Amino acid sequence: MLENLNILLGVSGGIAVYKAVDLASKLSSAGAGVNTVMTESACRLVAPRSFEGVTRSAVFTSLWETSEEYKIGHIALVDWADIVVVAPATANIIGKIANGICDDLLSTMLCVCWAKPTLLAPAMNNNMWTNPAVQHNVKRVKEMGFGLIGPVKGRLACGTEGIGRMSELKDILEAIEKMASGIKRSKKD
Repeated sequence: MLENLNILLGVSGGIAVYKAVDLASKLSSAGAGVNTVMTESACRLVAPRSFEGVTRSAVFTSLWETSEEYKIGHIALVDWADIVVVAPATANIIGKIANGICDDLLSTMLCVCWAKPTLLAPAMNNNMWTNPAVQHNVKRVKEMGFGLIGPVKGRLACGTEGIGRMSELKDILEAIEKMASGIKRSKKD
């Protein structure tokens, strides 16, 4: 289902970032091309080389990096992608999307990709998730057309139980496949 699809994986700096490496691996194994964009905070939790190893593709971490292949990185990356996935999507990145804040490569790319099929997989502490400001931002990104999967209830990094855990990878993959089937149908029309 994901074969020959280009997926741009955005990774923001939540503790669930380690699950994103496995997600990237599963997407690549399913035949998708995967490019990864990481925030500085995500890079503090998991090394970009982990994503390079499982995707066999470069990882992009800065607005100021360019390569011959990507002259204007944030535009070219979005143009390349069929689907954009952000996992984990922290309260910070959701707030940036909702308010048009573009202060790093991932937030700038997400400002460009608003018309592309985009899936956010939120992950954060339950008190952050239920914060009225975060819920306002979640409502706003949904109104803008961004898809969300989760978060779900479970054991959180802080040791408590609550809603805020990133959805299981199988559920995220299923949501991506559903988006992909819509893309493949529209390409045939």
